[in-house]
Amino acid sequence: MPIAEDVELHRDARVHHPELVNLYGCRIGAGTRIGTFVEIQRGVEIGANCKIQSHSFVCTGVTIEDAVFVGHGVMFTNDRVPAATNSDGRLQAAGDWTCRETHVGRGASIGSGATILPVVIGEGACIAAGSVVTRSVEPFALVAGVPARVIGDMRERRSAGEGGGP
Repeated sequence: MPIAEDVELHRDARVHHPELVNLYGCRIGAGTRIGTFVEIQRGVEIGANCKIQSHSFVCTGVTIEDAVFVGHGVMFTNDRVPAATNSDGRLQAAGDWTCRETHVGRGASIGSGATILPVVIGEGACIAAGSVVTRSVEPFALVAGVPARVIGDMRERRSAGEGGGP
């Protein structure tokens, strides 16, 4: 079942192709739009009026505030030291690792193909397409690269007539 019964999907949220997503145990706010081939895992909270574009993966431990744009193919992670097995060779189970959290502030934008490690992304920040975010991002910062580094301020760009958002 692509949308599990335990999903809290606001009546004004839209999943464009419900048969082509994997949503379970998450909460999705009013006006939010979910694209095809998106997975949103248990415990994720997505605010109102967000866009989650196709082929994105939002894992347990992620909170996304209102008015956030998540581009195509964005990957969130929740483990800074991933491993398949423990030191004794046994496959890791739920209790063998620590889920790290990510928080995305109101009005932030994450470009297509970005990878987001467990961090805080500030309000109004912009992550350039293809970036790998390994450190927290200040509010309204524009970051790009691998690893992502600050290259500008979104308030300056918006006052110059570039870009949208709050």
